[in-house]
Amino acid sequence: MFSLIQLPYAMEALEPVVSAQTLSFHHGKHLQAYVDNLNKLLPGSEYNGMALEEIVRQAPAGPVFNNAGQILNHELYFTQFKPAVEGGQGPDGALAAQIKKQWGSMEAFKADFEAKGVGLFGSGWVWLSADSDGSLVITQEHGASNPVVRGLKPLLTFDVWEHAYYLDYQNRRAAHLSALWQIIDWSVIAARYE
Repeated sequence: MFSLIQLPYAMEALEPVVSAQTLSFHHGKHLQAYVDNLNKLLPGSEYNGMALEEIVRQAPAGPVFNNAGQILNHELYFTQFKPAVEGGQGPDGALAAQIKKQWGSMEAFKADFEAKGVGLFGSGWVWLSADSDGSLVITQEHGASNPVVRGLKPLLTFDVWEHAYYLDYQNRRAAHLSALWQIIDWSVIAARYE
């Protein structure tokens, strides 16, 4: 059985980038629903007892995949943030070197990442992931999909489902994506890369 992750910060800690109201709905309502739904679907299924990532890799499109994928995506999403007063400095070490190698600068990487998020039609996620040789790739994943289905290691994600930003930004998806850099905990992203 899966349970709702505890946030590593207070509900108001991400303001003004993400309001406490948005975080309360997003974490406490949306993510809780995915957890509840998956827990109802697993008993008696071939996926019962599997780790979340394995379920996402193996389940075909449908209710089990959708709920497991959304739990995995949201757990990676919520645990990559820290309060705006502490976050946003940017990566260092191997991750910073790889970003510079592939994009030329952090600014160019951010612009590419945001453009992929803005350009994703409908609901989904934009991801920075690593392949098996350490190269980085930005992917657009529709619905509940995750880069693990492509054999990639997910590092960083921006949720572009409307429930992630609509209370704070209405239809201004681009403004929301641009603001999220202020709360990224780059030490978490770098640890995922290593």
